[in-house]
Amino acid sequence: MLRLWLTLLFSAPLAECVPEKPKRSALNQLTRTLLRKYDCGVRPVHNWTTSTTVYIDLVLQSVLDVDGKTQSITTSIWYRQIWRDEFLVWDPEEFDGINEISLPSDAIWVPDVIVSEFVEEGKSPPIPFVYVNSSGSVKNYRPIQAVLACSLEMYAFPFDKQNCSLTFRSWLHSVREIDLALWRSAEAIANDKREFTNDGEWELLSIPSQYLQIRQDHADYAQIQFNLLIRRRPLLYVVGLLIPSIFLMLVDVVSFYLPLNSGTRIAFKISILLGYTVFRVNLTDELPTSAVRTPLIGVFFVVCMAMLMLSLIKSILVVKLLHHSEMEVKEMSLTACLLDKYSSAGHSFPESALTSIKTLDRINTSGDFELESSFEEDLLSLNEIQDPPSGLNWLLQELVSLRLALSQEDSESSAQAEWLGLCLRLDRLLFHLYLLVLALYTGTLVLLWASWSFT
Repeated sequence: MLRLWLTLLFSAPLAECVPEKPKRSALNQLTRTLLRKYDCGVRPVHNWTTSTTVYIDLVLQSVLDVDGKTQSITTSIWYRQIWRDEFLVWDPEEFDGINEISLPSDAIWVPDVIVSEFVEEGKSPPIPFVYVNSSGSVKNYRPIQAVLACSLEMYAFPFDKQNCSLTFRSWLHSVREIDLALWRSAEAIANDKREFTNDGEWELLSIPSQYLQIRQDHADYAQIQFNLLIRRRPLLYVVGLLIPSIFLMLVDVVSFYLPLNSGTRIAFKISILLGYTVFRVNLTDELPTSAVRTPLIGVFFVVCMAMLMLSLIKSILVVKLLHHSEMEVKEMSLTACLLDKYSSAGHSFPESALTSIKTLDRINTSGDFELESSFEEDLLSLNEIQDPPSGLNWLLQELVSLRLALSQEDSESSAQAEWLGLCLRLDRLLFHLYLLVLALYTGTLVLLWASWSFT
């Protein structure tokens, strides 16, 4: 009896010092209970004939890049999948009122819903968990930076609009196993622009969506298609590309007011053409590239360069005609007549006679010396002599010829003035034709760009 009393006396303090084994938390118990017999390879339905409906939702955050060469678009989106897992249902009262828990996404069944237009999945933060509530509803939220294949229409650049689609569908399961539906209404998704970054190059217009079923391999497959309707903001390209090009064209038009015979018009136009070429080469990377259809802005630059070349060719033609007439008048001068006459006739005369002819040419051109009429008659009578003339007679005959040439100088000067006036009128006519072609070309481009902008 004493031993029993002593045992109880010493065992009571020892029992108070030994801690109790901690109980598992309700969250831990719930996770173990749900995943103990769970098979992630089996579609989570008790009746296999029942289809699993996967609800899709999409929020566009930004358009990162649009590549016309590869026909692709890089986007940043929030993608949400919601479905019901009949194997993940519990009573919250049995687990301390827990209504929702997070589970590893690789530990449960996840639908094989993909995007048909995926070219490459960009850098996206990994989200390894999904949320499950007590009714079995599974929410899979994750951001995606996706490179999508898109048929881009760059013809109206920089006033272009793009329509790129994201088609969600199951890769293997037909509609009898996995069906798709919109989590929100189509109107709510189309008008949701709260998360979109509006400070970039692209403006979000709308995101229409539709539910479709396609027939493939004797089975129907459900798919939901979202269309991203975006529009480019053209201000950057108008200021950086179009306005400088228009300024160069205006400078070329103003250059027509330079004097035609000053010799600076052609040099000025060549400088404009070279400057426009350098401007065009430096902005090659800014322009879109397309292997199917040339963008309208590319046509704009090519035609502008063609107009500059046409302006240069027109000026060269007019200046050539002007100087061609001057060369003809120059060939009718006194010394040119003598050289042409005697070089063709094969005559030769001493160097002193040639020096005397040049001296007479200068005297007659300046108008300081005039032959007397009697002296002219004597010269004419000398021309009638049939015998070979002596040196003095030959000189007198040549003086008569010089006098006749001098009498024609006034008429040649008036002809030269008329030719100059004709060239000026031709220059004015070609200038007006150039302005007409330039105005028609500019109006056509404006109408084409306007028609593409408002469609």
